[in-house]
Amino acid sequence: MRVLIDACVLFPTVLREMVVGAAAAGGFAPLWSARILEEWARATRRLPEGAEAVARGEIALLRAAWPEAEVAVAEELVAGLSLPDPADRHVLAAAIAGGAEVLLTLNRRDFPTRTLARHGILLREPDGFLVELLEEGVDLGRVAAGAQARAEAASGRDQPLRTLLKRAGLPRLGKALAGRAGVRGEAAGRPGNG
Repeated sequence: MRVLIDACVLFPTVLREMVVGAAAAGGFAPLWSARILEEWARATRRLPEGAEAVARGEIALLRAAWPEAEVAVAEELVAGLSLPDPADRHVLAAAIAGGAEVLLTLNRRDFPTRTLARHGILLREPDGFLVELLEEGVDLGRVAAGAQARAEAASGRDQPLRTLLKRAGLPRLGKALAGRAGVRGEAAGRPGNG
């Protein structure tokens, strides 16, 4: 399954790590465009100084790991599309150009289901999409453990998994993972927390 990932899904670190980790675990083939990656980098400008440089480094790593994921988009295709927010036409154009079956975004309002359906594309939000992949057997427990470890290293404190995923906009996934054996977090029991 080919999935176009919108910038709003790539920008938050834990959300991006979970989505890209699901792709790395064999859940789907990720797609994005240069413009989507640039939107992600520019969105970090409202964060403390240095955040954009970190984002550009992460973008370079993504491009190296997934060279086939970047979709070239013709401006004629963008211009021929109609969406409630014209600034989002390039996202739909990238999905079409990449042969995506799914557009993964948090921005439901600006991507009408009927418009996407005309191009054979389903609109999905990350939480439900990742829960479905988990139910299909994609090892998101390992992906979540990695994201949790990196969040703890960056913050210098414990990051309970369910809370971390809820803050990342993945409450259903957090609940599903917390109920599974071997996943470290509140429900699974953290070392030292009995």
